[in-house]
Amino acid sequence: MTPTVLIADDHPPTRAGVRLSLESSGRFAVIAEAPNAAAAAAAARQHRPDVALLDIHMPGNGIEAARSIVAASPSTAVVMLTVSRDDADLFAALRAGARGYLLKDIDPDRLPFALEGVLAGEAALPRGLVARVIEEFRTRDSSGRREGPLAKLTDREWEVLSAMEQGRSTGEMAAQMYVSPVTIRTHVSAILRKLRVTTRGEAIELARHG
Repeated sequence: MTPTVLIADDHPPTRAGVRLSLESSGRFAVIAEAPNAAAAAAAARQHRPDVALLDIHMPGNGIEAARSIVAASPSTAVVMLTVSRDDADLFAALRAGARGYLLKDIDPDRLPFALEGVLAGEAALPRGLVARVIEEFRTRDSSGRREGPLAKLTDREWEVLSAMEQGRSTGEMAAQMYVSPVTIRTHVSAILRKLRVTTRGEAIELARHG
């Protein structure tokens, strides 16, 4: 049976191009499309696609859509398709349960093969991002958790800390994560408290060097 795909992106030409790439290959059938995170989660619950291909920065936040889809349809392989090369987006997607992270400049002819690899249990990551993932897990202990105070951070706090390390302002982080600046400041305060530091710079230094 031909594997099915849900395409979620707020840009209709992008959805059309992805559909063409997948269906012309004869390897996938596009079962549904969605323009935002809420519609993507609803379509995944309804159709139970083999793959959900999600844009990160579509309305409603693709990361939140990934979390919802993984929870509601564990058999669906979530793969992000994005222009973002930011570490914060990459790690947030993986923590949300995404099995792959592809950039939109991927050769359209390679996209079906990348998704087949995901369904076969392979990782789908651009070469330029693989080293970042390895470095992330290199800093973890054998139990898979961060050591010391860093282990106390939640996934969302890690996302905020990663964005801080990238030099993002409170406003930029709020826009990226589709939350208010007040929420970001609350997360930052929690990070500083848990890490027992007083400034963002000290938090970043601790994250870098453990």
